[in-house]
Amino acid sequence: MKATEGDLVTVLYDGFLENGELFESSKSSGPLEFQIGAGLVMPSFEEAIAGMRLKEEKTFTIPAAQANGLSQAELIHNMRRSLLPNHKALKVGMVLGLNIDQENKKQQIPAMVTALDEKTVTVDFNHPLAGHDLTYKVILQKIRPGASGSKVSQP
Repeated sequence: MKATEGDLVTVLYDGFLENGELFESSKSSGPLEFQIGAGLVMPSFEEAIAGMRLKEEKTFTIPAAQANGLSQAELIHNMRRSLLPNHKALKVGMVLGLNIDQENKKQQIPAMVTALDEKTVTVDFNHPLAGHDLTYKVILQKIRPGASGSKVSQP
């Protein structure tokens, strides 16, 4: 039996950056369960899982543009350090929740501190994995029937 649209699937996975660095693993977060076609994971990830068989292992790469997007220079901003809460405790690599006004609504979005000096701080509103091709090694652990009407498979 192959996983098809509408099926609820469970996968074990490791995610790697281009340099081989592990950025995420189901060993620490637990198995990933999602319904194929529901839009809960990246479309390219869903497409790679669709058609896999129970217990099948697969390695695939999702280009940056189809994963978390390309890094956009307009999302990198320099600001006065004194404008930020706890500005004296800031460190490169920290993720801050910054309030912005978007379409007359206040939202808090994450931004990573990428550089700082005594007076200024550079924050990056891009997704932390933006600009990176992502390689996944997955094992399809379970397939449960969904809208496709397929039969239940047990590991």
